[in-house]
Amino acid sequence: MRIPPGCTIGARGFFVWLGLATLAVGAVFFAGQNPSLAQEGWQAGVAAVKITPEPGLWMAGFAARDQAAQGTLQDLWAKALVLQDAKGRKALLVSADFLGFTRSLGEYLCTEIQRRWQIPRERIMLCCTHTHSGPVIEGALYDIYPLDDAQREKISRYTRWLEGKLVEAVESAMARLEPVALYAGEGTATFAVNRRNNREADVVKLREEGKPLAGPSDYRVPVLAVRRADGSLKAVVFHYACHTTVLSLYQWHGDYAGCAQLELEKRYPGATAIFCIGCGADQNALPRRTVELAEQYGQQLAQAVAAVLDGQMRAVPPRLEAHFELIRLDYEVVDRPTLEAAASQSTYVARWARRLLAALDRGESFPNWYPYPVQVWLLGDNQWWIALGGEVVVDYALRLGELYGSSTWVTGYTNDVMAYIPSRRVWQEGGYESGAFSVYGLPAKRWSEDIETRILAAVARGMEACRTKLAQP
Repeated sequence: MRIPPGCTIGARGFFVWLGLATLAVGAVFFAGQNPSLAQEGWQAGVAAVKITPEPGLWMAGFAARDQAAQGTLQDLWAKALVLQDAKGRKALLVSADFLGFTRSLGEYLCTEIQRRWQIPRERIMLCCTHTHSGPVIEGALYDIYPLDDAQREKISRYTRWLEGKLVEAVESAMARLEPVALYAGEGTATFAVNRRNNREADVVKLREEGKPLAGPSDYRVPVLAVRRADGSLKAVVFHYACHTTVLSLYQWHGDYAGCAQLELEKRYPGATAIFCIGCGADQNALPRRTVELAEQYGQQLAQAVAAVLDGQMRAVPPRLEAHFELIRLDYEVVDRPTLEAAASQSTYVARWARRLLAALDRGESFPNWYPYPVQVWLLGDNQWWIALGGEVVVDYALRLGELYGSSTWVTGYTNDVMAYIPSRRVWQEGGYESGAFSVYGLPAKRWSEDIETRILAAVARGMEACRTKLAQP
């Protein structure tokens, strides 16, 4: 992990955090890989279903694309992990190989899960790999691409089919519950690069010369191991804060995250590997653009996870507490003069502007805030897992690590991906990652200046709510 000058973490706070983290590691009880050493009471079920579209569907993630997908290099998957604690309370993680859950798709899936299995909303976490070689989902990124009515219909049909496959994954996982033990740990992978501060052409030379890269990055690799009673690996969940943008082909592929999952499932037969992208909105794997590089980064990440799995990990007691909150994130509404100026451009920004101008001409008004999801899970007594919506920049993971310990896990792109989510630093600097509203279609010009303060306050409320629940018998 690198924290450069000017980041939200002060020098004094960093050394306090480092000392606390060192003490925590020294004091922890490592249970190794023997389930008998972990507290009994967990049950888990896991399942994976293929969600690879047919060729001809538009791909999500790069505005420069000018045609639909032409084929498949690597299948796409949706995966579900059900956890049941010693009190019989279930929690559910779903992760899929696409750009991210839209609010409507997330609401549909959560409604179905609550109706069929009575799992409350705070105990449902919807993640993604954010591969840029996956499909466009209904209602997302429509302004980026020149979609005609036929393409929109294809996207709608695929989304309806996808809804069924997501429910199928959950149903299959529910049917496969068995006694397990849970373990937590963190590894390290160093291929993430802050793309705001480093030119791709310079990265290889800087690394060869042993010179540091600029800007903050988070090299931690959180790992959750789910082991059967015989000690074999049933599932592994892992995170990394880096965009899945190595590939920009016209063929379906899970990018480096897909390669890492395949490698782990090869190394550990009978296990299901699940990737959840971290706070990597301003991070790229560099250099990129080839399948070989995607495989290389996938191998590096899989090796980092394997080193954790094959080493000593912390046992997680069989209790899970959760909190979910939709908070108000204000933004400055885009004005007509700005839209009129943008409408004359030749890029996707013009499509965004023309659509919003047409809405104004019809007499519509735009909201000035977005309901932003903040979720907190507490696994066992002290394993925090924080899930934030949108494309979250790396400062959030670093700041939350400073506040709550280096073993705090922070997942981005969770429950709803509606825009980029800047820290105060990135908000002040500006640039693409400060919003990118024309990409996602929001009628916004700029987030409110207090965006980081509001999100961190919501995380603190969620953690306090989980602590209160943990204290109850």
